[in-house]
Amino acid sequence: MTAPSQSTASEAAVRVRRARAELKRQIAAGERKARELCESAWLDPDGDAASLLVAEVLGSMRGMGSLRTAQTLDELGISSRRRLRGVGINQRRRLRSWLSNKEGAMKPRLVVLAGPTAVGKGTVAQYVRDHFPEVRHSVSTTTRTIRPGEVDGVHYEFVTEAQFDQMIEAGEFLEWAQVHNAYRYGTPKSAVERELAAGHSVLLEIDLQGARNVREQMPNALTIFLAPPSWHELVNRLVGRGTESASEQERRLATARIELASQDEFDHVVVNTDVAEAAREVVALMLDDIE
Repeated sequence: MTAPSQSTASEAAVRVRRARAELKRQIAAGERKARELCESAWLDPDGDAASLLVAEVLGSMRGMGSLRTAQTLDELGISSRRRLRGVGINQRRRLRSWLSNKEGAMKPRLVVLAGPTAVGKGTVAQYVRDHFPEVRHSVSTTTRTIRPGEVDGVHYEFVTEAQFDQMIEAGEFLEWAQVHNAYRYGTPKSAVERELAAGHSVLLEIDLQGARNVREQMPNALTIFLAPPSWHELVNRLVGRGTESASEQERRLATARIELASQDEFDHVVVNTDVAEAAREVVALMLDDIE
């Protein structure tokens, strides 16, 4: 492989410096929250924001001079030479807390992520959970059988039809629905209410019917529709994962056509071309609620 020329490397360095300077200007001008920039950097460790020093981010905030920045870094236990991409888990937690107190914390709210079969809802939701741990995930209850790689109580709570009926009779679900004319899925109400009361946002990864039911009960919920890049790609993803029979695939695709036509019902639409990018968009929409 041919090594990049010196001039090409120099041009790249100039571009990065300009990008970083623009990010700092946005924070200084109040056009962008420092916490939102940090979250974006941690979701995209190869991006321009991730290359910023924590000291540069704090120093760009209004009212933060060099002395106060140094004192804050010392309190947070973060080196003055530490870049955002290198901030550890515990350091992130302390920095998030400090920025929340400084800029205003994200209001806890229920966030609904819905979309057609095989669009990647589970994968995107997992990426958000891995990189944004303050968002709680509600584990849905389902009557379908467990798939290879899934863990009961982590990906779903797998129950029998009789157990699901008992939960319905007891009023335990925020919403529930029968999906693809086959299995039933439901969101336990108590877990969601408990997390919201504790000040945590909750991410629900559910189907279209469930999203509609949640919106009726909790109209302030933020609803996001996850869409595929194309119908062809959606079919490829469903067939490629090989977890359903041919008849079930046909049933799911028939439902997907109907679900894709409902995008206008949602507050936002995110196209899942790339999992990391789609997750970043979801988090950015959630962070829009920071006051």
